[in-house]
Amino acid sequence: MTFIPPKKHTAAINGLPLSYYEWHPGGEPVVLLHGLADHGLVWASLGESLGKKYHVVALDLRGHGDSGKPETGYTFADYNADLDGICQHFGWSKVNLLGHSWGAKIAAVWATQNPDKVKSLILADPFFMGKLPLWWRYTFPIGYRVLPFLKLLGQFESYHQAEAIAKKLKQYRGWNEWQQAICRESFLENPDGTWTSKFVKRACDEIFLDILRVNGLTQPLEMPSLFVQPEGGLNRLEFQLKPYRQYLTNLQWQKVPGNHWAHMVEPEAFNQAIANFLSRSL
Repeated sequence: MTFIPPKKHTAAINGLPLSYYEWHPGGEPVVLLHGLADHGLVWASLGESLGKKYHVVALDLRGHGDSGKPETGYTFADYNADLDGICQHFGWSKVNLLGHSWGAKIAAVWATQNPDKVKSLILADPFFMGKLPLWWRYTFPIGYRVLPFLKLLGQFESYHQAEAIAKKLKQYRGWNEWQQAICRESFLENPDGTWTSKFVKRACDEIFLDILRVNGLTQPLEMPSLFVQPEGGLNRLEFQLKPYRQYLTNLQWQKVPGNHWAHMVEPEAFNQAIANFLSRSL
């Protein structure tokens, strides 16, 4: 079956173009936030599967995909303002919010500051949720070399070179037509024939620094919440899981197959978990 990309739009939010994919306008609002170095197309399977009951919007967060890439402005405060702006753009007073990895921390921070705007909160294998020592900033150069999800950051002589690296990464396990489209959407062809990641390093630098400074969960949240825990994900130890049990007072827990990118490598099970939670919560 041929993969048909969803409709993509751009809105002017806080003086920047903010791109997003959209499914089934008019239904119950569901906002999807991707992880670091990804973009909104990673949610195509979930957006399509949720059906006409839900108006699903998957953002290209600033610094990613086809959204604006200012010289600075990649703190949690900036991403919070973008979420405020997208809600105003659609006229939404309350949304169901799902975030993956670093996007889950954005979701948690925004929910903490705007609990009246969040109907339900879904955190898919969150990462970087707590504060970290500021001396970790000195490890950033090492992180750029060794973190798998940053191996596609930068410029490549050809798209084939970039794709060859992508095929070895965990989020592209299986390498189906949809994953190929996600990979292709991650890059921009330059006039000289080289290819560059749409995720820019200046955004990564500032995001990493703010991750160290900001604690994602700081007070109890009462809205229905779901923690999605992939079998091969990043959250496996009790100290990692404790903050979610402590602060999310109306918490459900769902284990799913797959790795950190379960929504890309095991989408059927992941999508069903999300649909089941939303149907119970609304």
